[in-house]
Amino acid sequence: MALLTGKQILGAVDLPLETVQVPEWGGEVAVTTMTGAQRDAWESANVSGTGRNARVVMANIRARLAAATIVDENGKRVFTDKDAEALGKKSAAALDRVFAVAVRLNGLSEKDIEDLAGN
Repeated sequence: MALLTGKQILGAVDLPLETVQVPEWGGEVAVTTMTGAQRDAWESANVSGTGRNARVVMANIRARLAAATIVDENGKRVFTDKDAEALGKKSAAALDRVFAVAVRLNGLSEKDIEDLAGN
């Protein structure tokens, strides 16, 4: 197997999305995989403090991840980071459904969250 070129890597379509039924909201949403830069920004926004004082900010984490990963038919985010507060006031069941898909698509795990706290 030949090694990929930079052009091939940059041209690869590698941000899959998945449609999630959200009956509480009356339809469906598209949840996408974050880019590397988006994931770094999302992770950075979820850590408060530095060194031994660092901790993961769990408050409204479901809505913050949903806001970061719900996209329209063109792959553009539907919400800004600032919209997460309002989104967090929506149904917990709906947010859990979206959160579960976003976690899976983005390879997030409990260990990732623990690592955020450790770093």
